[in-house]
Amino acid sequence: MLNLFEHFIDLLSRRIVALLLLSLLTACSQQIVRQTCVPLTGEAQYCLSPTSTVLTDAHQEINLTQMVNFTRGQDSHELLTQLELNPQRMTLVGLAPLGQALFTLVYDGQTLQSQQSLLLGEQFKAEYLMAIMQIIYWPTEQVNHHLSGGELMIKPCNMGLCKQLLDANGELMRLTYSNIDPWLAQVNVDIDAADIHIKITPIE
Repeated sequence: MLNLFEHFIDLLSRRIVALLLLSLLTACSQQIVRQTCVPLTGEAQYCLSPTSTVLTDAHQEINLTQMVNFTRGQDSHELLTQLELNPQRMTLVGLAPLGQALFTLVYDGQTLQSQQSLLLGEQFKAEYLMAIMQIIYWPTEQVNHHLSGGELMIKPCNMGLCKQLLDANGELMRLTYSNIDPWLAQVNVDIDAADIHIKITPIE
């Protein structure tokens, strides 16, 4: 997972900087069918889960605007995201801090479509960000149902909620939530071995 996530963060960071310097982004996009299963390590793999597993009778739709901060070493970059869930699909829209469109991901429970700026390049795999969002917000047991070669566990802590993703070699990812309700929480995702930190802050 470390090399894959490092590659993802590197591409995202460099492309955001490039997009901030260029215009006409909406006119330069491409449609790509993405894989719905992403490898985390040589052993662990996560496959996207339908939205029906996270929505309830009281909450048939979820709309969440977030500021996502990616940090790797001394480098830090921000991304605005809009996460929308309904019984039919999960949509994740990514915007550069100044509002330029980067990508739109739509998962209908079977296929994952990616509309993204040509400047991101085909090597940019936004499905990793959607997988991270599901690992963060989906119920732990539901994540584990779609996770092979690893396990997501709740662990005691002095925060609202803490989880860790493990494989046979130990901890892959650590998640801390400021609120026991993940949808209301500021979430921190740490991948220590790759020196990667992701902070997701909901914007009201």
